[in-house]
Amino acid sequence: MNKMIVANLLHRPIRSLISVTAIALEVTLILLIVGLSLGMIDDARSRQQGIGADVIVQPPGSSFLSGITGAPVSIKVADRLRKLPHVTAVAPVVMMLSTQGAVEVIYGIDLPNYESLGGGFRYLAGGPFQGPNDVLVDDFFALTSKAKVGEKIRILNHEFRICGIVEHGKGARKFLPLTTLQQLIGAEGKASVFYVKLDNPNNANAVVSAVKSVPGMETYSVRSMRDYISMMTASNLPGLSTFINVVIGVAVTIGFIVIFQAMYTAVMERTREIGILKSLGASKLYIVNVILRETALLALAGIAVGMAVSYVASAAIHRRFPTLPMLLTRGWFVRATLIAIVGALIGASYPAFKAAAKDPIDALAYE
Repeated sequence: MNKMIVANLLHRPIRSLISVTAIALEVTLILLIVGLSLGMIDDARSRQQGIGADVIVQPPGSSFLSGITGAPVSIKVADRLRKLPHVTAVAPVVMMLSTQGAVEVIYGIDLPNYESLGGGFRYLAGGPFQGPNDVLVDDFFALTSKAKVGEKIRILNHEFRICGIVEHGKGARKFLPLTTLQQLIGAEGKASVFYVKLDNPNNANAVVSAVKSVPGMETYSVRSMRDYISMMTASNLPGLSTFINVVIGVAVTIGFIVIFQAMYTAVMERTREIGILKSLGASKLYIVNVILRETALLALAGIAVGMAVSYVASAAIHRRFPTLPMLLTRGWFVRATLIAIVGALIGASYPAFKAAAKDPIDALAYE
């Protein structure tokens, strides 16, 4: 049976190639879109962890998504936080979502306070702020934009000089002086979030309770960094799970239609062959088995090609756009494999049962 199945597929190389390509496209589409989505979440998680804070304090009603809330509360909240037990450093930060050229979050920081959270920046070129119109950028942004120290870039419709290039992983990709960003967005004396460093990370829950007990801060959003990081998942990001499901649905539809068309046409062309098999005693189950095994072989070939293309495309994307991280996980490789196989088998089911139902006399008389 296996020799016959392979011979049938090789006898129609163009149709088999189209079917394999459709399955490969299905798998590649799923893996790249999901990989890009998960990669961006994982990158945001790692950059938040790299800041070095143990507790994050946000104004009431804040979104856990960085840069969405603006700067609605007084920076003097930092002074109240510094008086709490176990607190060793507090860094107020202004976050601003920018859509100029690319969607990104700009951080406004007080450099000494920000660096006190996690050991400071590692400068790859240049150095700290020298004036209000300076900007720090990370190495990924510098690599993508071919930016160098001393060059001018536009941020929020203002021109800034790159004073330093730092190693990535410290929150944002661009950092402005705190007072500069406050003035740009009309939020003098305000902050978006407060990062808190403790004498021991194990005291995070105690400090969270202490912050909520401060008069006037009962409704603030206060979380340990561990809890905050755990919320950064696809299910917690508005619309992301729906987007991924839509992409999977489109990919499955493509694979289903192509497999259905290919196997249905193959069955119609092999009417006489099926009649010969049935006249020789082949059962309906045998005929169904032949069709489905051909489909499974096409699906496995398409899955292998799709995975290979996904790896190559992921490497190419990372090399061309370092700021667009990709995360191809083993779990999603397994899911994509199951989705492709199940979709292909469902697409081939009707042609398979139609072939099995053919009358051998009519099939043998078919011209």
